[in-house]
Amino acid sequence: MTSPATCYIGVDIGLTASKAAAFDVEGRELGVVHARTPRTCATAHRHDVDMLGLADTVMSLLGELAGKLAADGYVPAGIGVAAHGNGLYPVDASLRPVGPAIASSDSRAQQIVDAIPPEAARRLARETGSIPWAAQPSVLLRWLHDFEPAAYQATRWALSCKDWVTSQLTGVASADYSDASAFGMVALDTRAYSATALELVGLPATDLDRFPPLRQSSDVVAGLSAQAAARTGLPEGLPVIAGCMDCVAATLGAGGRDLGDVTIIVGTWAINGVVVPARTPAPEVTMSALMPDPTTMLAMEVAPTSAANLEWLASASVPHGQVGGVPAVDLLKEAATVSPGADGLLFLPFVNGAPEHPAASGTFLGISGVHRRGHLTRAVIEGVAQYHRVQLDRVLASGADIGDRPWRLAGGGARSEVWAQIFADALGRPVRRQLTSELGARGVASLLPGALGHDVQPWSVNDGDDLCVRPGPGRAAYLRHSEVFDRCLAGMSAAWSEVERYRTTGLDGTG
Repeated sequence: MTSPATCYIGVDIGLTASKAAAFDVEGRELGVVHARTPRTCATAHRHDVDMLGLADTVMSLLGELAGKLAADGYVPAGIGVAAHGNGLYPVDASLRPVGPAIASSDSRAQQIVDAIPPEAARRLARETGSIPWAAQPSVLLRWLHDFEPAAYQATRWALSCKDWVTSQLTGVASADYSDASAFGMVALDTRAYSATALELVGLPATDLDRFPPLRQSSDVVAGLSAQAAARTGLPEGLPVIAGCMDCVAATLGAGGRDLGDVTIIVGTWAINGVVVPARTPAPEVTMSALMPDPTTMLAMEVAPTSAANLEWLASASVPHGQVGGVPAVDLLKEAATVSPGADGLLFLPFVNGAPEHPAASGTFLGISGVHRRGHLTRAVIEGVAQYHRVQLDRVLASGADIGDRPWRLAGGGARSEVWAQIFADALGRPVRRQLTSELGARGVASLLPGALGHDVQPWSVNDGDDLCVRPGPGRAAYLRHSEVFDRCLAGMSAAWSEVERYRTTGLDGTG
């Protein structure tokens, strides 16, 4: 049963910000609240998350949102959570953290991945659609085994970020197919957990018991617990679904549901995905995630190489020690006054590294005395767009069937006209801007009506031609820019490795 006052709550937890939003029965946003995602450590390779702090943050957001909804006369029907995939949120049998969580941008375990023979890695990709990389739960479990054995022994459940939050809302450990498949833990043929990822890193198959039973994203896990109800002001027993990883949720929120749909998400992570049939052989991409429609999955090239680079520049543009940063909108206004190519300045967008370039760091090339902050910003957003292009080229070469519709562009790159035009010019394809602000929250919330048996029409997105950006006069300049970008990227490995040795050994050459 629904009424005009019925609404659905979606929670979206990113590496930088956490959001809770409510939507009416037609998918219109009713309200949204934000907070920074708490982190306890962020070095070049170690990105930890304060698990209890994160739970507190989500409870506070839900409490704030519940107050707004009550004041406006809306009644929540259910909650769904989306969050970054991969990483590791380890808890004991009582759902208490055994230590800080490890975020998906972490690369401390790269040496474990480097030791996996290439043929073994290809075997995992053939079976699951995902290749091994440093922030997968299996790899991080091995890291715990080797370096924090007490935490490894205490870990009853190896959870994802959204599963940790869902457990705090319900008191139940759960997992869904989208997250688990993106871990490289689900065999596409059987739709069951596979021990292959554990085997590759030398862990026993019995460690599969540390992963909760699999559910569809729209399955109801349990009702909101009494403790969570007391903390949020939401009603005890409010249905909470299993939810999905944020890549899938944001793609759903942007309307990318049909086979061949390409969605580009310009967030902390670069997400470049195409909807493909859920079968083997899977397209040869870094990661594949099963979608709520069990006949489809999202084949993706991903890396923490997107809008986080602009966030870094924003924070780096204020005096040392000052909290905050220059508003991104101001930086983008300055960038709009700079011609394509930023007067010869290039930027390689690796302030958070990248799985495929383990030693990479953010790099400006070509700085001269003529360059000002607008040039730096232009170079940063051009570099982000170019690396999205590099990843999309891999998707195109993967064997995935691509539709002829404009590619959907979401996140920071869509909200900026200048950045959207750079994407169209660099890609040489029309892109359709998706301007809904909370795509991840909307995507996971869109699963609730069906999960609850509500007679609600599927939520639509604005696919009007007025939001379609086509390659323009800058296309020729960006063809040349692409060639130079690719050659510079190919030549940076030795320099990055040298800088990494210097960063990790210090001035005296000792670690």
